[in-house]
Formats: sequence, structure tokens, C-alpha cells
Amino acid sequence: MKLKLLILSITLACFQHRASAGISIRRDISYSTRPAPDRGNLLDVYYPKDKTQPSDVMVFIHGGSWNSGKKESYWWLGRNMARKNVVTVIINYSLSPIHQYEKMVADCAEALKWVSVNINDYGGDVKRIFVMGHSSGGHLAALINSDPRFFKQQKIRNPIHGLILNDAFGLDMFEYLNAAEDNGQTNSFLNTFSRDTEMWKTGSPLNYLENVNNPYLIFAGERTYPAIKIQSERLHKGLLATNKKTEFRIIPRKKHIGMISQMFFKGNSLYAYILDFMKTY
Repeated sequence: MKLKLLILSITLACFQHRASAGISIRRDISYSTRPAPDRGNLLDVYYPKDKTQPSDVMVFIHGGSWNSGKKESYWWLGRNMARKNVVTVIINYSLSPIHQYEKMVADCAEALKWVSVNINDYGGDVKRIFVMGHSSGGHLAALINSDPRFFKQQKIRNPIHGLILNDAFGLDMFEYLNAAEDNGQTNSFLNTFSRDTEMWKTGSPLNYLENVNNPYLIFAGERTYPAIKIQSERLHKGLLATNKKTEFRIIPRKKHIGMISQMFFKGNSLYAYILDFMKTY
């Protein structure tokens, strides 16, 4: 067993080294002036070594039911995107049960402020910052984009050029928490959103569609959780109804985790969809 683990570690290290060709990485950059001992307000930047022309920027917000996940787990996403000439920023943020969703979104807003000020140093185009979130990270991405209070707290305008939601969970937490049966995650969700039903409403991105002024690319797995498919389609239709730019794609045969893990492979079709979306807008 030890030999197998050693071989796996060596193989992964070699893969990471090959994947780094042509790109640079800066890890564990603090995006906040406030200490966060429980989590660390840190981000990683993956960027092409050739910075002669400004590149599109993608900020990735990881999932994990608002109570888990870390930026280091997504090194392959940063490297794949950077090798496709997209400056990629992967962030940490506060988690439950210590913190609730408003602190998480505030962290994301502060990270975006850092990006808007500093990304030019890494060859990124500050006018072309896209944000992508998976699962609960999709919820945070959609909320930071549509509820203006969080960027107002940072005293900046919304810097997001476009939004990419990958199997986003929690687009309407009021609907979900009222309709869903109790399960192993329910208490965790209540830690994040409290038992105050008004907070369920204020924490739901679907309640702020009138504030959306940038394009959306929405993915949902064919075999994902029903709530994700239903609410993702509602978001798409709601944006269409208000003449907003939106694309909606159901990805065949994919479950929830598979919607992000498939992107480990640099040739995965989601990259083509994302790059085409960036090029279009």
C-alpha cells in the first residue's frame, strides 16, 4: 500500500510539473487587511508567462455546501485555464458553521476588489473579469453579482464582466428550505442561512434578477440534483424574460460532482464552452 501511494504521489507530481509548462503560479496571496485565523483570506493566481497582451481573467469560487472546500484542491483548474491563456484566480473564503453566507459573500467581494486592483500585474485585463462558481460557490458567485450591497461595502462598482455557473446550488434557498425534506445537510444549510426565513430570501440570487447587467453561462448536469436543474432553468428563463444575455446548457450524463471533476482533463468540453462564452462577450 505504501509503495502504491508513493507511486501515485510521484505520478501526480510529474503531472503537475508538466501542466505548469508555460505558466507561472503565485500562491497564498492575502486579499484582505483583516486577519482571518480560522481560514485565511488567501488566493492563488495562475497566469501565462507571456504577458505581452492582456488576457481574460477568471475568478473561481469553489463549492462544498458552504462548510468545506479549499483553493488548493483546484490547482488543475487554474493550470488548465492559464494554459488556455486565461489568468485564473482561485480563492478561499470563510465557511460555516463559524460564519454565515453574508460573511462568505463579503469575502468574495473583497477578493474581487483585490483582483480589480492587482490583476494587471499578472497580465490580466481588469475590464474582462469573469467569475465562475460550482455548487455553493455558484450561489456565492450569483449573489455577489446580483445583490449590490456587497460591492458597495467594498466601495467599488461591480467588476464582473460575465458569470459562469457550474451546477450552482442554492439559487433560491427560500424555496429549497421550505420544500426539501430534512437530510444530512439540512442542519449545515441552516447554520449558513439561519432559521430566519427572511434570510433565506435575502440570500437567494433569484430575487435580484433586476440588478443583473452582464451575461450568464449556466451549466447543469443531466443527472444532477433536481433542485439544481429546476432553479438553474428558472434563472435562465428569468434572465431571458428581462432581456438579459444568458446561455443554458444541460451536460449529458453528468452528476453534481462530475460537473466540476470532469474539468480535471484539459480537453473537457466545458472549457470550449467557457472560452467561446468569453470570446463572444
